[in-house]
Amino acid sequence: MFEIVEKLFSWTFLKFCIVGATGTVVDFGATYICKEKLHIQKYIANAIGFVLAASSNYLLNRIWTFHSTNPNVGGEYLSFFAVSLIGLGLNTLIIWLLSSKLKQNFYLAKVVATGIVMLWNYFANAYITFVL
Repeated sequence: MFEIVEKLFSWTFLKFCIVGATGTVVDFGATYICKEKLHIQKYIANAIGFVLAASSNYLLNRIWTFHSTNPNVGGEYLSFFAVSLIGLGLNTLIIWLLSSKLKQNFYLAKVVATGIVMLWNYFANAYITFVL
């Protein structure tokens, strides 16, 4: 059991976090542009940012983090995207609770949601999508 935990929180987890950081830039950048410049409703803007980040994260995680050689790229992407959609639901719920119900700043709520959903995404993708 200790071996599994050690493996999960090693270099692979650090790489996943680095990829996640790049995804966060994509997510926040796209959300900001959609919400503030294009005046798209904030939850839709959030979904657009999240989908763009999930797609770039899949490619980077496949190539760099998990070194996947699975020839079924489409199926693997769909699995990754399904995990991301669950993450999007969690992300949106947390943002809604913090910003609409607890009256916190939208972007502060997004930071909190991103941190929580990152843990979900790592463990789900490690065991479901890329099967460590």
